[in-house]
Amino acid sequence: QVQLVEAGGGLVQSGGSLTLSCTASERTFNTNNMGWFRQAPGKEREFVAALSWNGVTTYYADSVKGRSTISRDSAGVTAYLRMNSLKPEDTAIYYCTVKRRPAIGLRRPYEYENWGQGTQVTVSS
Repeated sequence: QVQLVEAGGGLVQSGGSLTLSCTASERTFNTNNMGWFRQAPGKEREFVAALSWNGVTTYYADSVKGRSTISRDSAGVTAYLRMNSLKPEDTAIYYCTVKRRPAIGLRRPYEYENWGQGTQVTVSS
């Protein structure tokens, strides 16, 4: 079972940027779909972004569209989420996850199999 480790979270001012990374214990992102989700205190885990297994199609939540970019390296070991123009409402624990093919249901957390431990992002106003 692949292990996922997120990094790159932290405290940032409103309007700032962060790049989160997700490192897998083996090559996985070039054969599996991957997603980023987040969970704020007292709220359900919500979809942020996803990337299809072939790297062709990206998906974004409306709340982050236009200011976020999901990507992965060619080796399929590390994936990224670049977030710009951060807002206090972006404050949450961010999780990366993988889902086997096909690229269906990528916005639904229950479709995914493996999850990282999460990285905290805090945006101050």
